[in-house]
Amino acid sequence: MIWCVDDDSTIREIEVYTLEQTGFKARGFADGISMLEALKYEIPELIILDIMMPELDGIEVLKRLRLEPSYKDIPVIMATAKGTEMDKISGLNSGADDYLVKPFGVMEMVARVNAVLRRSVREASSDNITVGGITLNEKEHKVIANGKKVELTHKEFKMLKLFIKNPGIVFSRDKLMSEIWGVDYVGETRTVDMHIKTLRQKLGSCGGQIETVIGVGYRLENEI
Repeated sequence: MIWCVDDDSTIREIEVYTLEQTGFKARGFADGISMLEALKYEIPELIILDIMMPELDGIEVLKRLRLEPSYKDIPVIMATAKGTEMDKISGLNSGADDYLVKPFGVMEMVARVNAVLRRSVREASSDNITVGGITLNEKEHKVIANGKKVELTHKEFKMLKLFIKNPGIVFSRDKLMSEIWGVDYVGETRTVDMHIKTLRQKLGSCGGQIETVIGVGYRLENEI
């Protein structure tokens, strides 16, 4: 779903019509206030946001989006009638992903929408690290094992992150102690074994990817 926010009804209707004719679902908003309210019920794939609007201009709307964790990653293309260098800089500095200068061609708009969506998909996927059936997203602090979300403690997540960033590398218990608990931590390496055990259990069928190397330590393999 692409949202088009513009107080000019003619421009807004053309944007929505063109997007729908090129395979997108689209929705129009006459102002930023109604759009922000609608975000409580739906999150769009991308927003085309006019800068020059009454009450709440596009730059202020964009700033509010970027300050809200639930909305900060929504791609935004700013549309400006002025086309001045300062308008572009202001929009990009506020977190816009691209801009359109009015009057713009509808095919240029579609091209920019496609380009921004492709870029945002690549950036989102680059946050994921996958080894075998396990995917870890460090930014979101999220782990998926065989398609199911796994809840880990801070230490378990830190340990899995070390493994998944170094697949096939064997880590001794002492090395894991220093990396996960810190070089000054005073404890028994049995602590490592207990965390490995619970980590395997939480990963379910993917737990077998964490292999024990007898007499050495542990490593993460690409497959069970």
